[in-house]
Amino acid sequence: MTSTVVVGAGIIGVAIAYELQRRGRSVTLLDKDAPGKGASYGNMASIAVTEFMPASRPGIWAQMPKWMLDPEGPVRVRPGYVPRLVPWFLRFLAASRPAKLREMEAAGAVLCGRVHEDLDALLRNTGLTDMLSEEGCLSLYKDEAEFRADREHIEILERFGFRHEVLGGNAIRDLEPAVTTRIGKAVLFPDNRSISDPYKLVVALADKFRLLGGSIEQGEVKGFELRDGAVSALKLANGRTISTEEVVLAAGAFTARLSALLSEHIPLETERGYHTQIMDPGITMRHSIIWPARAFMVTPTAGGIRVGGTVEMAGLDAPPDYRRAKVLVKRAMEALPDLQAREKTEWMGHRPALPDTLPVMGPSAKRKNIWYATGHGHLGLTYAATTGRLMADLIMGVAPPVDMYPYRVDRF
Repeated sequence: MTSTVVVGAGIIGVAIAYELQRRGRSVTLLDKDAPGKGASYGNMASIAVTEFMPASRPGIWAQMPKWMLDPEGPVRVRPGYVPRLVPWFLRFLAASRPAKLREMEAAGAVLCGRVHEDLDALLRNTGLTDMLSEEGCLSLYKDEAEFRADREHIEILERFGFRHEVLGGNAIRDLEPAVTTRIGKAVLFPDNRSISDPYKLVVALADKFRLLGGSIEQGEVKGFELRDGAVSALKLANGRTISTEEVVLAAGAFTARLSALLSEHIPLETERGYHTQIMDPGITMRHSIIWPARAFMVTPTAGGIRVGGTVEMAGLDAPPDYRRAKVLVKRAMEALPDLQAREKTEWMGHRPALPDTLPVMGPSAKRKNIWYATGHGHLGLTYAATTGRLMADLIMGVAPPVDMYPYRVDRF
């Protein structure tokens, strides 16, 4: 039985470990923290199958200067971190060419088109189907001008056949009475359902993995032992080593530090995301909502209401700036005027971002027994079950149901 170490116990790593163990590998899941304590702990709980648009499209570039100058804008770059970002931003710019955008849209749509098939199978096999909501997501627009500004998004969804429904004022409040009457139009995405608690989902999947015979270890990888050009063991910070026949690096935004130890450089950045979890919100919600013009999202999850969004570029080591979370709550109250921010907690996590918005999924270009699954950006939870399925196919030598070429590690 082949021994495999999956590094990273977020939703991506746990999904891969579970699927490999289920198919007969002997898998060790390794992380410096307990399962689900990283970015998976605080994501927005959304299965966001309509959100595969590349971030590097020209409409985003046009707004970047204004956002950068606005301390409360949807994108914030800490001044001291700007020099470190230059190479990444140059690749981000290169990904904005029209032909490249079309390729990235198609590659994202392929993954999102599989999401519910793969997620339903994973939840059914693990007995966790009750963790997926029946309700979708509402995208809000104050007026016709805001709706037109988001028209590119709708046109892409129409091109690839993703379901959506345009709604007027009364129909919006029939679905979500808490939404302000200032919102004149909305789009319902019925397939953008949500998870009742994303952290508990990771923990539950890790438990199912363990019941299949999988092993969960806690430790920080500090190096690799090599033999004949392949990794034979992982060296941990506490002095231990873990022998292995193959390694899957799925450590989210921290994966680039590990790949660099293997002389394989991935242009991976962290988009630091913030949320506020409100346990006594004073309102009830069935759907999640997003307001593109205000760059925030609200989801009923984890026993309350979660408010999140925006992007901060400041690296892996800078302390959180919770003013970002407070701005999001203020904006959420514009959409939900009866929302009360009582009994709340704030959180910051590291989303793994690649310049072209697509994840890396596949074998190393330099080591024959290393595999990568990282860079899922805002769609880690969305892509998790599909990533588990596709990575297990690749590792087990089974032809995946999609062309994996767009997601190769050496595409940059």
